[in-house]
Amino acid sequence: MKRNLHGGLFIVFEGLDGSGQSTQAKLLEEYFKWLRVPTLLTKEPTQWTMAGKEIEKVLDEKIVIEPLKFQKLFARDRAQHLKDEIIPALKQGKMVICDRYAFSSMAYGGLDTSISKLVILNSKFICPNRVFFLKVSPVECLRRIEDRGEGIKFFEKSEKLKKVAANYECVAKRFGLVFNVIDGERRIEEIHHEIVSNLKTFFYGRGIGLL
Repeated sequence: MKRNLHGGLFIVFEGLDGSGQSTQAKLLEEYFKWLRVPTLLTKEPTQWTMAGKEIEKVLDEKIVIEPLKFQKLFARDRAQHLKDEIIPALKQGKMVICDRYAFSSMAYGGLDTSISKLVILNSKFICPNRVFFLKVSPVECLRRIEDRGEGIKFFEKSEKLKKVAANYECVAKRFGLVFNVIDGERRIEEIHHEIVSNLKTFFYGRGIGLL
């Protein structure tokens, strides 16, 4: 993946479904806004690109698609997401927080496709400055999903989540310099505090006095 040379800072949250990554992404957005730092919170897959709409149909099990073609849909969605939303915000100097990115494609797509192929498929996209992976056991994730009362969806079945967790371990090793593994089985406030502390160290090392 390419370095972010667009200005701004690109922060990504990753994790199994039910890990709490969306909650932490929202808390970080609120924190930056409290500091009056221009911020964009976004997520993948999008719901506004043509590819994103097709992805939603597959995830809802309304249509079936061959695994590699499915991952190419994610790549198309990501390319447009970057072009139309993420990169313009970075060029404006904003903090961009993304709930899931290419690493989700590698971990989840790796259920049916080679992770190496997926790394290549996403190799032209920019690499985030920081990735926070919330590590939560598949059993705990499923418990949280069931507690939400939303039903178990496409990628949320027990055996799939176990394989995805193993794939995330492989992805974390490949992108170790930007990947930060966070214990996601603690209180929400504790997790948020660790993420902010991590970013303070990261910014301090680059002479950025935002936090």
